[in-house]
Amino acid sequence: MNIREELARRVLIFDGGMGTMLQAAGLPAGYEPELWNLERPDAVRAVHAQYLAAGADIVTTNTFGANAVKLSGHPVEEIVTAAVTLAREAVTEHGRGFVALDLGPTGRLLRPMGDLPFEEAVAAYAPAVRAGAAAGADLVLIETMSDLYEAKAAVLAAKENCDLPIFVSVVLDQSGRMLTGGDLSSAVALLEGLGVDAIGLNCGLGPEQMAALFPELLSLTSLPVLIQPNAGLPECVDGCTHFRVGPEEFAAAMAELVKAGLRVAGGCCGTTPEHIRALSAHCRDLPALPVTPKHRTWVSSYARTVVFGEKPVLIGERINPTGKPRLKEALRSGDMDYVLRLAIEQQEKGAQVLDVNVGLPEVDEPALLPRTVEELQAVTDLPLQIDTNHPGAMAAAMRYYNGRPLVNSVSGKAESMAAVFPLLKQYGGTAIALTLDEKGIPATAGERLAIAKKIIDTAASYGIPKEDLIFDPLALTISADQSAAAVTLETVERITRELGCRTSLGVSNVSFGLPRREAVNSAFFLLALEHGLSAAILNPNSAPMTDALRSYCALKGLDPNCQDYIAAMAGETAPAPAPTPAAPAAGMDLGAAVERGLKESAVAAAKAALDEGKAPMELIDGGLIPALDRVGAAFETGKLYLPQLLMSAEAAKAVFELLRGAMTKEGERPAAKAKVVLSTVKGDVHDIGKNIVKVLLENYGYQVVDLGKDVSPQAVADAVVREHAAFCGLSALMTTTVGAMEETIDLLRREAPWCKVMVGGAVLTEDYARRMGADFYGKDAMSDVRYADGVTEAG
Repeated sequence: MNIREELARRVLIFDGGMGTMLQAAGLPAGYEPELWNLERPDAVRAVHAQYLAAGADIVTTNTFGANAVKLSGHPVEEIVTAAVTLAREAVTEHGRGFVALDLGPTGRLLRPMGDLPFEEAVAAYAPAVRAGAAAGADLVLIETMSDLYEAKAAVLAAKENCDLPIFVSVVLDQSGRMLTGGDLSSAVALLEGLGVDAIGLNCGLGPEQMAALFPELLSLTSLPVLIQPNAGLPECVDGCTHFRVGPEEFAAAMAELVKAGLRVAGGCCGTTPEHIRALSAHCRDLPALPVTPKHRTWVSSYARTVVFGEKPVLIGERINPTGKPRLKEALRSGDMDYVLRLAIEQQEKGAQVLDVNVGLPEVDEPALLPRTVEELQAVTDLPLQIDTNHPGAMAAAMRYYNGRPLVNSVSGKAESMAAVFPLLKQYGGTAIALTLDEKGIPATAGERLAIAKKIIDTAASYGIPKEDLIFDPLALTISADQSAAAVTLETVERITRELGCRTSLGVSNVSFGLPRREAVNSAFFLLALEHGLSAAILNPNSAPMTDALRSYCALKGLDPNCQDYIAAMAGETAPAPAPTPAAPAAGMDLGAAVERGLKESAVAAAKAALDEGKAPMELIDGGLIPALDRVGAAFETGKLYLPQLLMSAEAAKAVFELLRGAMTKEGERPAAKAKVVLSTVKGDVHDIGKNIVKVLLENYGYQVVDLGKDVSPQAVADAVVREHAAFCGLSALMTTTVGAMEETIDLLRREAPWCKVMVGGAVLTEDYARRMGADFYGKDAMSDVRYADGVTEAG
């Protein structure tokens, strides 16, 4: 029986921690565990044997870091082949069990937040997948993912290089967010769209903390749920790492989750064969509750989901060159800042999804569309509608999109369905389906309904459910056909009622050729909403349209206590008249541009201010720093996420460079703050957190000396002494490298006692940091800046 069949009929038990078990067998602190597959195979095989003897159904290969980025310079395929072979040997000797090929994070942030291109991330995982499948793995486990974009890269590498089942687990903090802003909803939307077999959580949290997140995850997903907690949060006792949750406590907590619907249970850091033995004893005979399909129609970005059918969805139409000369000019000239301003403007006016169309005869659409998508996702967390009739452009944009996109569009034409449905199956997404076919647009609602049914049936043949389709019944102009609106409204109602599907319209099409079009549009919009319309693509700057939408939601009880309506009418989010094409380019001051992460606009605003005679330090103290403080405060309170934080930092950096040049010409120099030495500790190549801290510290004026990753304690201490640094920041992701962090702190206390030590990383807690002797534990990058500022001001 294969793993999919077993998963469908019973609860499965994963193994526990690997790194801590190998450390107990003598693995030196900071040494790559994966190398032991070649150097100490008996030790690795023995860990698998212990977990199988304890009752594990699935053992995880010792390949957490076996990718071309993290193990650059090592024979990744040979390491993976050895790892799978060792696990397979242990399973064969035991007589039962499955082997999971383990894929962990690369340790680098993907573009646009970091420097790792998406395709390089996919390519980094591909050799391990091929080698693992060839060596006999039964499934691929993609685990400890703190970035949904990296998770997508790993899933695509698995899908494109093997046909094994794929399980994915992500890392959340106690607030339910990933490092890059993703939450459970956005993770489920993306991963289900990619077609993985199970979704879950691992690492970072203990069973108690994961139990608090489990009900939401179970309510969102239509897939089996996987949970692998740590044995509690780590503590430092007598200089050693300990996890406080024992086997019985761990197993009892996990059994409650199984009773509530958990299908795959296991352990992560700090769990041992004794934890898995207790887990198996508590859960082995518990019945597997059925997995309930949710039939949700939704789209997502990296951090936000939009569900169709709960309340009307507003899709902003402004990023479409049709009838927009200024946008056409921007697309031709590569003025991406103008496009980004259009996006931000629409989000501020209430758009929930943004249409993105760059189709012009003179542009390379397959190149420009994915680039535009990437740039937009750096400054807005709204889901995007990929709008193109070019199959190559659609494929490229869907591949690079960070989330579950809305795709516009597919039709009832056989050629259209053959082009779009394979892309939807490969990359996930929800498609706008037009009720037309080779014969054109039918004249009656019944004929349009028949086309919708044909699209549903054809989608099903590709394995695409009807909830992944949103039907556009096509609004035609009433100036050419008096019955056009009535037919469209009937089609909206029948698709909603008879097919149980969601609908969308380009509302303004109905009024072409008529005066005062917005009066007709808003009336038609209200009629369509009353007939069951789920979404509309329109201009969020149009007061009549947004007023109609808010009024409808208030009247239908979809706006609790009329809060949105009252806020809008009180002027907090009141829509302005539709702007002229040039409006988004004008009037953005320096602080606003930095807050929104618009580098070109920020630099232009700074240049204009300098030309007006303002002093560079006036712009820094009165514009840049307050803007960064506002962004930091919004990040700390969860109002914006890491991508926006980093884009704001990049905009500020560009302005600082400009102003620094101006001050040098004038004989001035900006006052530099203290020196900070940063490093990822010995044995750890995960430098995402360290790099984020570096960007923010530099923006606040600190002189940063970045030693990189996998840095020895002595090299850190030497740099601190040489630079006489006031602060040292140390980062570690893996439990196996915490010992190197403690050693580094001890050495710094002896050789650089003046230096304040800041530590951070997923394996740490504030109490743990204090017990190691650190001065400060940074839960995120902004907290390090606040600490350094506080010490600097006090001293």
